[in-house]
Amino acid sequence: MFITIEGIEGGGKTTQVGLLAAALEKLGRSVRVTREPGGTELGGKVRELLLHSGTKLGRYAELFLILADRAEHVESLIRPALRDGTIVLCDRFADSTLAYQAFGRQLPLDEVRTVESIARQGLLPDLTFVLDCPVETGLARTRKRRGEAAADRFEGEAAAFHERVRQGFLTLAREDPERLRVIDSTRPRDDVHREILTTSAALIGIGLD
Repeated sequence: MFITIEGIEGGGKTTQVGLLAAALEKLGRSVRVTREPGGTELGGKVRELLLHSGTKLGRYAELFLILADRAEHVESLIRPALRDGTIVLCDRFADSTLAYQAFGRQLPLDEVRTVESIARQGLLPDLTFVLDCPVETGLARTRKRRGEAAADRFEGEAAAFHERVRQGFLTLAREDPERLRVIDSTRPRDDVHREILTTSAALIGIGLD
């Protein structure tokens, strides 16, 4: 089972991935937690270059760096874990590329879909949660979290960029409501977790007391 958690900056993705992993492990399931970019050795280098290096990148260069990371991630980590019967939980995956690079950066959606599908080699998550909140709420959370640290490449973008990304996620969810489940992440953390766990357990076939 391959489950991803998506959303704008400050939506609570990393927190909810960790909570879901702990809950599933407590229920006796083998779980592998990963993220994009950064789930592999190559991904760690791509993450640093993309987010924190200050290197200027054009929109297509940014896209193809992300897709190089995804191709390696799928081939070397995600598919092998799935073959072993492990539940893979990923903080960002294909939907982030469509939301950020097509909607946010305003690259042609059809082009992004085409090259992105090649990079993930046909693999799609079984279930995706889109943690949705107003842009102002998400950005306020990121500012609080990072403190005095500098904003990364995406956090530092204008609010209009983040609104395009948010609307991109919501558009994708409307197109595929069976796979992408939108969750209001302005609610208390534990309420969001319970909804994610209940939905995931039902799909996996785990009974909850």
